[in-house]
Amino acid sequence: MNISEQWLREWISPSLTTDALAHQITMAGLEVDSIEPVAGAFTGVIVGEIISAEQHPDADKLRVCTVNTGAQTVQIVCGAPNARVGLKAPLAQLGAVLPGDFKINKAKLRGVESQGMLCAEQELGLSDASDGLMELAADAPVGADIREYLQLDDKIIEVDLTPNRADCLSVMGIAREVGLLNDMPVKSLSFEKVTSTVDDSFPVELAAGDRCPRYVGRVIKGVDVSRPSPLWMQEKLRRSGVRSIDAVVDVTNYVLLELGQPMHAFDFDKLQGGIIVRTAQQGESLELLDGQTIELQPDSLLIADHNGPVALAGIMGGQPTAVGVGTTNIFLEAAFFTPVLMAGKARSYGLHTDSSHRFERGVDFQLQVEAIERASQLLLEIVGGEAGPLRETVSDANIPVLPDVVLRAARIEKMLGFSLDTEEVVRILSGLGLGVTATDEGWICAVPSWRFDIAIEADLLEELARVYGYNRLPVTHIIADLVIPAQPETSLSVRYLRRHLSGRGYREAITYSFIEARLQQVFDPQLSPVALSNPISADMAVMRTSLIPGLVTAVLRNTNRQQPRVRLFETGLRFVPEPNSSGTQGLKQTPTLAIVATGQRFAENWAMSKEAGDFFDLKGDVEGILALTRNAHCFEFKACKRAALHSGQTASIWRDGREVGYIGALHPSVMADLGLNAPLYVCEIDLEVVLDGKLPKFTELSKFPEVRRDLAVIVDKSVAAAELMVNVRAAAGSYLTDLRLFDVYEGKGIDPKRKSLALGLTFRDQSRTLSDEDVNQCVDQVIDLLGKNYNAELRN
Repeated sequence: MNISEQWLREWISPSLTTDALAHQITMAGLEVDSIEPVAGAFTGVIVGEIISAEQHPDADKLRVCTVNTGAQTVQIVCGAPNARVGLKAPLAQLGAVLPGDFKINKAKLRGVESQGMLCAEQELGLSDASDGLMELAADAPVGADIREYLQLDDKIIEVDLTPNRADCLSVMGIAREVGLLNDMPVKSLSFEKVTSTVDDSFPVELAAGDRCPRYVGRVIKGVDVSRPSPLWMQEKLRRSGVRSIDAVVDVTNYVLLELGQPMHAFDFDKLQGGIIVRTAQQGESLELLDGQTIELQPDSLLIADHNGPVALAGIMGGQPTAVGVGTTNIFLEAAFFTPVLMAGKARSYGLHTDSSHRFERGVDFQLQVEAIERASQLLLEIVGGEAGPLRETVSDANIPVLPDVVLRAARIEKMLGFSLDTEEVVRILSGLGLGVTATDEGWICAVPSWRFDIAIEADLLEELARVYGYNRLPVTHIIADLVIPAQPETSLSVRYLRRHLSGRGYREAITYSFIEARLQQVFDPQLSPVALSNPISADMAVMRTSLIPGLVTAVLRNTNRQQPRVRLFETGLRFVPEPNSSGTQGLKQTPTLAIVATGQRFAENWAMSKEAGDFFDLKGDVEGILALTRNAHCFEFKACKRAALHSGQTASIWRDGREVGYIGALHPSVMADLGLNAPLYVCEIDLEVVLDGKLPKFTELSKFPEVRRDLAVIVDKSVAAAELMVNVRAAAGSYLTDLRLFDVYEGKGIDPKRKSLALGLTFRDQSRTLSDEDVNQCVDQVIDLLGKNYNAELRN
């Protein structure tokens, strides 16, 4: 939010410099992002009046103007399209210095002498507008210094407010804070309420009282929209980042910035029957003020008349009933909309307006009448007209009720670590607008209508610390029994796991816990994820049931930016719906490790091949992780089918009879849908089983030699090598110390329905050297098992 320092000081003016004031409110939680001058550095610029404008004899786009400076007349050659007789504009005299250290000297343009320069806003550093001369008010004093006339010795303070401080989205709100911080009274807004001079009014019906419990309106007849807004109002709007449009719109924007109440003005003659605040009906549409026509969603709140929608409530008005050049009668509105029910509505249409920004966070629900009165007073002064009676429609049952909050004196020192004098506590709480009543234990505080963020005792404690000054809080040393918790030796640390994966060429990623609903259904179609009631965007609408969708999106983002080889991992929570003990729907939060890989097997290097990575590369990395547990033999991989993955390259991961994860290649159809060009391999496994290791145990090395025998057996293609090796281990006996699958062959010389598996068996005993007879007996047992269980044949 941008705020003019001069405008703020009209409400309260502490004896602080601009920088000191910005530091003060920053330390109070209203962070100042920047301080900028309202205009560039310039001198020698005055108000000039064009008293004649003739065509340049040698240039079609130039005009020779005679300009009154108040002391004399000078000749100026100007190319602005709006240079005309009677126009008052900034005049840079000879010797003037404009922003950028540009000095004005006497010059000739196409042979005609020019004794200065008439200026646009851009040339004075006031804005980026450069489509013509800056037009000043008709009553601007000729010859006056433009810096003094426009009060340009001002600063724009940009304040970055947290969502809970909607009460500070106005000059009045910031002034309240500054007054409290400096223990000074804030100037009250004083103006006379408008007396109605006509009886015209417009009926209002609250068909959605739970979403709009208060609506205030007034008819003003006989306005002259052609009258411009006064210069002081245009300048305040400009310095707040709002463009001047016409007097009626400017007044509503001015009240929004001054008081924080969004408003809207309709062309009264274009409204039919009466105002109805209701939700949208199927098939309705509305052309907005920005020119776009939107199809209205069924849960959207509308301002409608008897003919249909006229405004998207709390967001933007409609073009058909907008105030225009021919408008003579207006209907002015101010309403309160329930913040929770407004949240996210503007974003669902791809919109974000000053009004929606405030209504989503919460507007003072008692401010509407004052805002209408203030706007009415300004409109009658600027555009004239006659005001009708103010009409307020209220749904009493839905008006917010802010409960009293109890603050216990003992909790101040306990929670903040220091004590405050009773007088100081009362001063701060009263300065916040709370009604304070003393009790034996502390105070009962009545929360003002503009503070939606104060609901519990902790909120009051936070306010005390904030206003007292975080920089003034005393420093105390913690006194506590610090017990170092026991660290079980069997558990691996996540940090160690991350270091291991980094060493294998993976980079850690951190993705959002919210993902797109469509993407979630691609990977976990059998689960109904938890949907967010107020998502940041449609791409972050549900809680993730898997980490893979977020990592896949990260891979896609990287490959689209010329990164063909991507290896990522993430540790985080999955949010899986499941019934709880009471039978209602619960949510299981499972710590998970996810890994994705695509591209070449090795990083580009002259000594390495450029082969693409495959399923077994990722499987090898996963087995390397499982080996960290020192209990890798408890894990096994079983072929399976899973949504979004290739049926021939997918396996589930099991430990001790329980499925704990999966690994596989992304299905080609999913890759095409997502826009991935290279195969992508993914793995997801419960983090707790990866971190649950086995305590190392010393085993004496055998002094006796090992004996190795290789077997090549032919089995059916359907036989899983992992299953076969489990049975070989069992049959080989206790002498077997190592078993490896070192070759798989299919092709020439082998039945097309069968394959050859080559196994390396290593035997050793701790107490003696094994004889050939010992080893042959073990091998014979293996061959016999393979023949009986798998119809295996030894390969010659």
